[in-house]
Amino acid sequence: MPDDGSAEPLLELRAVMARLRTECPWKAEQTHRSLVRYLLEEAHETIEAVDRLAAGEPGALEHLREELGDLLLQVYFHAAVAAEAGGFDIDDVARGITDKMVRRNPHVFGDEAGQVGQAGQVQDAAAVNERWQQIKAAEKAHRTTPDEGVPPGLPALLYADKVLDRLHRAGREVDLDPGSADLGERLLALVEEARADGLDPEQALRDAVRRRT
Repeated sequence: MPDDGSAEPLLELRAVMARLRTECPWKAEQTHRSLVRYLLEEAHETIEAVDRLAAGEPGALEHLREELGDLLLQVYFHAAVAAEAGGFDIDDVARGITDKMVRRNPHVFGDEAGQVGQAGQVQDAAAVNERWQQIKAAEKAHRTTPDEGVPPGLPALLYADKVLDRLHRAGREVDLDPGSADLGERLLALVEEARADGLDPEQALRDAVRRRT
């Protein structure tokens, strides 16, 4: 199915995936579980492409476009598997995330539009993020522990950052000792320090490593 420019690219990708699931033996036997490793690989390759772009490497933007395509394929793949089982399809995926974006951005789409700044322009990104978190917390009020809903397979620094954020939002005291003899406690204190400085500890460490390679 060559691209002659006449087809809508996303609809064409959907048709390509449907055909591959029917006519390609390997793709036909894949399941949500068997695809996990590829989703993880493509996510990490996309992160690498972003890092290369940030470093100003030649061809990095085109590399990012390619990796985003590979990542998008995984989304369509999972949606195709689900649709065949009588579950959701790619339209349901798109509809769900669209509804979520509208719901969690009332300063753009809802009654709060135009109230943060002038002419609908947000004045403070931090205030917008705080409103997002408030809406999300209301949606997830059923959670009973700070780490519920945080994937345990996340990189450790990112996992710590998310859990610390949950603890602070719940009003719980976080007593950390940067001089502790325990390495884990010192690392956790560094994550808290990064949060206080508005930094992403995971990205900061990645950048530091890249500067030495």
